[in-house]
Amino acid sequence: MLIIPAIDLKDGHCVRLKQGDMNDATVFSEDPGAMARQWLDQGARRLHVVDLNGAAAGKPKNQPAIRAIVKAVGSELPVQLGGGIRDLDTIEAYIDAGISYIVIGTAAVKTPGFLQEACTAFQGHIIVALDAKDGKVAVDGWSKMTGHDVVDLAKKFEDYGVEAVIYTDIGRDGMLTGVNIEATVALARQLNVPVIASGGITDLEDVKKLCAVESEGITGAITGRAVYQGTLDFKAAQTLADKLSKSGKK
Repeated sequence: MLIIPAIDLKDGHCVRLKQGDMNDATVFSEDPGAMARQWLDQGARRLHVVDLNGAAAGKPKNQPAIRAIVKAVGSELPVQLGGGIRDLDTIEAYIDAGISYIVIGTAAVKTPGFLQEACTAFQGHIIVALDAKDGKVAVDGWSKMTGHDVVDLAKKFEDYGVEAVIYTDIGRDGMLTGVNIEATVALARQLNVPVIASGGITDLEDVKKLCAVESEGITGAITGRAVYQGTLDFKAAQTLADKLSKSGKK
């Protein structure tokens, strides 16, 4: 089980939002490269980066900060990046710049043909992010609910060849209210590709609960506000996850 620290970028700074609200941002660092290095030094094995301005604009907006992150961690720490990625040229540029995985969210739901092309052109590098509430998918920074069932869409995207699915319960993200284990497991059971949990992780108890269902296909958990505000000690969380994985407590 990978515990994956998140770096959300807004105007070149590392921030966290409450429930996706761009007007409710807390700045945690003005040096994204240093923040990335800090997570590497603490033993992170993957980093989750979101270009929030890019997601809002539909095109990349924080390239200098993203370059600083990649430069800071080099090839030691794989970076998965999402936010405003809407065409194959952007994906190619980011992969050439050293990004390991491209995360496609809203564009996957709105233009599934683009996701299919991306999976074909960049096999092994594409992750899809599905944000859902009560089993239905939301798009456009969670501002719009769709009628799409999250399991149905995830199965379709699995057929396209996505590397993994990031599942966020948008009712819990940034609220420190615990992970929606039940919904995450229900999705993972329907898929063969790994599911990465996101949204609501608060403390080591949440890590234990996730590790208990790792065998269902949940291979990672993204954490943001909890590790920045201190309710979750990242190093302790990854150490615990490793210990539980090795002991076979599923």
